[in-house]
This record gives sequence, structure tokens and C-alpha cells, in this order.
Amino acid sequence: MIAIIDYDAGNLKSVVNALSYIGQEAVITRDGDVLMSADKVILPGVGNFGDAMKKLQHYRLVDLIKEIAERKIPLLGICLGMQLLFERSDESTGVAGLSLLKGEIVRIPDNSGLKIPHMGWNSLSINPDKRLYKGIPDGSYVYFVHSYYLKAENESDVAATTYYGTPIHASVEKDNIFGCQFHPEKSGDVGLAILKNFASL
Repeated sequence: MIAIIDYDAGNLKSVVNALSYIGQEAVITRDGDVLMSADKVILPGVGNFGDAMKKLQHYRLVDLIKEIAERKIPLLGICLGMQLLFERSDESTGVAGLSLLKGEIVRIPDNSGLKIPHMGWNSLSINPDKRLYKGIPDGSYVYFVHSYYLKAENESDVAATTYYGTPIHASVEKDNIFGCQFHPEKSGDVGLAILKNFASL
């Protein structure tokens, strides 16, 4: 069973629907016992970094998520959920993230006439050694909606990159912690394949 963390942060139904489509049982919950007993956990999210951290604290989920990581339960952050795995964000100065991985979230630069937020399909440059991308061709397209992006401190954590006016760390993987800046649940067959890889860990 895959548990999706509920902290009032966006449309969780599309994630449930995508998991159901690939034959995975999923539950939306903030119950600690359910989360700790899950086979896998997903931290979704859309919106503001600081607001999201406040909600995680309000529902007493911060320490719980850190315990999930420590227990080596596979944890996947999606979009804002991936950003929260890191230390800080330019979007909310002075707000600490979960700090499960080293790096920071910075704003996409206003240049090259590109629209911000970045909304649309971009291709991935994939690290073929990462489990999340097993069997997925380099250059595959996925769907993004974001104004801020990850600069991971450790290149070895980066599972895939893209380019939108600047190089972007689009996905991460370290031990049992995974993240996608894009929305796999909205990325067609490629996104479903990524979710299948996560579910089969």
C-alpha cells in the first residue's frame, strides 16, 4: 500500500488515480500509524514553500516524515513535495525545509523571454543508473508547473535534469529518498512508468 501524505497541499486525487491505473492501492492520510506501516510514501504538493512547511508542522508531520526516511521506507516527493525535502527556498526566506537532502530551491531567472511559472512539457536528461528511471529512454518528456527549481548540493543525488533558461535538477534519488520536480501523474506513459518503478522498489 502506498500512503499519500495529506497536509492540505493540492490536488491529491490525480496521484491516487495514476496509482490506481497502474494497479497500486493508495490511501490519502495524515495518520501516523498508517504512514509508518505503508510500503511506500508520497509527499505531494503545490503552492508556497513556507505555507507548506507550516501545514506540515501544524499536522505534526515533520518529525514523522523524518522518521519515515530514517526507517528506509521509500519516500517520493512530487513538485513542491520534492522541494520540501531540501534545506531552504528563496520563495520563503528563513523557513527551514525538511533537510533530508542537501541543496536549495531558487527562482527560475527572468531571462530569455521565458514565461514564469514554467508550465509545460520538457525533456529529461536521465542518469541511467537511477532506479526511478529504469527502462525510461533518455530525452523523455514530462510535465512541469513551477517557478522555483532545485540546486542540489551533491551531483550524485541528481537522477535527471532539464533546461529552462538555466540547468534544472528535475529529479533526485538517494537511498530511499526520491523526488520529481515535474508531475509524473500528469506526464502520460512516461510518468506512469516512473510511478511503476517507484511502486516496485
